[in-house]
Amino acid sequence: MSDPEPSAAKPPRILLVDDNDAIRTVLHRLLARSGFDVVEARNGVEALAAHKARPADIVVTDLIMPEKEGLETILELRRMQPRLRIIAMSGGGRVRAQDYLKLASALGASRTLAKPFSEAELLKAIQELLDGD
Repeated sequence: MSDPEPSAAKPPRILLVDDNDAIRTVLHRLLARSGFDVVEARNGVEALAAHKARPADIVVTDLIMPEKEGLETILELRRMQPRLRIIAMSGGGRVRAQDYLKLASALGASRTLAKPFSEAELLKAIQELLDGD
């Protein structure tokens, strides 16, 4: 009898939160192709429910969304899991993207990305967080 194959390590789970279907689809494909287990949410309400059901290793969230914005979502996720790694992304709104992203950092985002960003920038930020940087 041979020994059973060792079980493969589970891929890191990424919770991807964005109300824009096209952006969410493109990022989902990129992350899945890069070997991540991707869970999607369209807003903060869905994100919190998804995280409670299946906690993510990293959350990648937009900041300007209907129902529950990213800043509120970051605060609630931090209350649920203080050490959760969060990447905030924004293209701006009524104020510049950098202003939203500074606020996101102050509220607990581990990394921030201004839209548009490259695939390489997102993957680098995720890898840094997985490596503990």
